[in-house]
Amino acid sequence: MGDVRLNRVDQGQTKIKNVPIAVTPEGFWCCPSPVVFQKSHKPQNPLNKTKPSSSPPQPQPKASVQKKPVAVQVTERRCSTPALAPASSRLVISDDQNCGVGSERSSAGTSLAAERLSSRPKIETMPRKVAIEFGEPGTCDMKVVLLGKQGFSVKLSVHRDVLIEKSSFFSEKISEQSDLSCLQIGDCEDVEIYVEAVGLMYCKEMKQRLMKQNVSRILRILKVAEFLGFSSCIQSCLEYLEAVPWVGDEEEEKVVSTVRQLQGEGIGVNPVLKRVSSDVSNVPKDTFSQIIELVLKSNEEKGRREMKSIVLKLLRENNSLPSYARSTDICNDMIYTSCRSCLDLLLSLFKQAAESSFVCKPSDERDSVTKRIALEADNLSWLLDILIDKQAADEFALLWANQQELAVLHAKLPIVSRYHVSCISGKLYVGIGRGELLPSKDTRQMLLQTWLQPLMNDYNWLQHGCRSFDRKLVEEGIGRTILTLPLEDQQSILLSWVGIFLKTGDSCPNLQRAFEVWWRRTFIRPYVENQGNVVSDSSTSSMK
Repeated sequence: MGDVRLNRVDQGQTKIKNVPIAVTPEGFWCCPSPVVFQKSHKPQNPLNKTKPSSSPPQPQPKASVQKKPVAVQVTERRCSTPALAPASSRLVISDDQNCGVGSERSSAGTSLAAERLSSRPKIETMPRKVAIEFGEPGTCDMKVVLLGKQGFSVKLSVHRDVLIEKSSFFSEKISEQSDLSCLQIGDCEDVEIYVEAVGLMYCKEMKQRLMKQNVSRILRILKVAEFLGFSSCIQSCLEYLEAVPWVGDEEEEKVVSTVRQLQGEGIGVNPVLKRVSSDVSNVPKDTFSQIIELVLKSNEEKGRREMKSIVLKLLRENNSLPSYARSTDICNDMIYTSCRSCLDLLLSLFKQAAESSFVCKPSDERDSVTKRIALEADNLSWLLDILIDKQAADEFALLWANQQELAVLHAKLPIVSRYHVSCISGKLYVGIGRGELLPSKDTRQMLLQTWLQPLMNDYNWLQHGCRSFDRKLVEEGIGRTILTLPLEDQQSILLSWVGIFLKTGDSCPNLQRAFEVWWRRTFIRPYVENQGNVVSDSSTSSMK
């Protein structure tokens, strides 16, 4: 935080100007930022200004120009409470290098002002020195000098007993040297906040004072209070951070990282950190299971759709992190438990809809079953999206391929009731075609044998009745899945497809690309390879 030096104060002879400043009801100065000092660092003319004469002023010889003290007025910052407490503060600015505080006002005429203007150095190179007195004037018994960067320094006139009571840092330094009259802290990164922290030592209602600040400034105060061992200020800052909302991820990260640095020093920061962490074990897993269950059981279409989108987006963000940085490791077994539950319910609904007496039931009851089938199919499709993003969908492909009973019942239901189920098969084919899941050869073969024909039967309805259905994507996925099988299996499936395609045309998936690849593999590749072998043999024999 800074270097600490102990000095005795010597009274300087520099002429300085006292500037009245805003005082809070608690009796301490509201310190403006160093930027304010820089912006307002301008030479001031005397109070009694004379009108400029018509003739231009005569230039002064360079030898006669002498460097004079520069008095600077700081823009006053008024507090929200207009009433001033009996205690006061004084701000003194000087360009002298001594540690003393003076009170004599400088006076000069118009010619002196012209000298100052002509010989004024650049603002960046001018030394900046501020002196502040806390409490009743003339009662201070100690000086604290804060040396900031770029030559900015502040001298505080303070009370020894206040520092000892409020700050373990000051208490320790003063106890080491009982007659200490001046303590210097060098290389202060945040002089403005040091001044405010000392001012807070004189404040009775610290909470009300901190309420006027923002989170960023409170974190700066907390950092300085930690260095000074200002425990009551630390506690007030933590109470503020625990209660105030944090705006945005960046501010939250700043708060959490700053507060966690205090955690190792035995400071009670748990109330703040409880906002981002929990002491209860298995909270992420149990909470995620509860969220999944709530979404799957929802009957409100708009809310369910939006929550599925939100949860899927957040899970994708979590999956994009490195494995060591993920906040939660959500168990795949729990997701698969939900998948099996949805499948069981879907099979039960299919059995109910496949009964011969189902068509005789009231239309409301039939519509209810149809809606529940669509809901469970949509739930399974959403769970499959989650598993694909987690690269854990291979088991789902096997689970779906083994649903032969469901596939048999599928043919007995009206298309309007069943076509949602074919969307799941299409999504699996797309995933396999993209390499997003890698089920075994037997699983891929069984998946095509069980669900390709039902998908073809629903294809015309899928194109016109399902918004999310992408024909080209599904056709490419089916073709690529077929081409992963042995050549004999490719031939069996594609020849069957040719017969269907010639009868139904656009009402059947167009697997032309897969058919062309199979054709080349079957009729062209063997010939090319055979010709290559013949050429190789002939060249070998000629060499002999």
